[in-house]
Amino acid sequence: MSRVDFASLVASMRNQTVDRPNKASSGTLSGHAAGEPFEKSVYHKLKEKYPTKIFKQYEYLNDLYLRHPRHITVEQRYALLDSPTALFLLSRGDKATREWSPTSIFEEKQNDTADILYYEDGFYDIIDVKTRNRSKTAMPPNIISAYKLAKMCALMIDNEEYENINIDYVEIDWIEQGGNLKCTNAHHGDLFRANPEKLYINWAAAMQVQFHVSDLDQSWKGSREEWARHYLKVFVTSAEARCQKMRDMYVTPFLKYIKDYDLDTQKTLFD
Repeated sequence: MSRVDFASLVASMRNQTVDRPNKASSGTLSGHAAGEPFEKSVYHKLKEKYPTKIFKQYEYLNDLYLRHPRHITVEQRYALLDSPTALFLLSRGDKATREWSPTSIFEEKQNDTADILYYEDGFYDIIDVKTRNRSKTAMPPNIISAYKLAKMCALMIDNEEYENINIDYVEIDWIEQGGNLKCTNAHHGDLFRANPEKLYINWAAAMQVQFHVSDLDQSWKGSREEWARHYLKVFVTSAEARCQKMRDMYVTPFLKYIKDYDLDTQKTLFD
């Protein structure tokens, strides 16, 4: 269960106006460019309310390593994250962790799992901010890799980590108004309150789970362990169906052309 007051957060974002990122040029806005000022606004609001508990993902890692200067090996630095699941979701990998130093600290990366991280006494709340241009019709955005989510669930089960991780999403709906961007509505969704069976996995888009936060199902009533196991069942069933579809489309139609092919003859072609 999250310790962040998301109801107050989304209420405070509604009707807020931010500067258009490329206001001077009036160029076309990409999704990331439009979302950046709203993401910053969410971050500052949370930082103001929880000043010692809110970080950007890279800020949290930098702060953690700076406070433990004697931890210099990859293993020592990984051990500072007191959760195997959090380590998997938040760490930067062996090479980056090995090369980190006080004079070469981490910078923000667009593919970080958390746009914003709430951390308190071993509890990690990964917060992702999504923005939506309400003047256009768009497919649901990529949220998280279904495979990464499956590996996360396996770690949760293996380590019995069910109450120290939360994943929350904030959606900011916006329109252009007078050269600015205005938030017309805001929404919050808790991933672990979504029925795993209602999560759409787009296998053709890098196995991404896709949804609009405003449409995210919140009907799940089971335990966190039950959620993890149920998601894994959904993931495996979907993967098996995908494998069968790939075989039906890309293997079976062509088997008749190669089943009688003389491999010895084929080999001579390359001798």
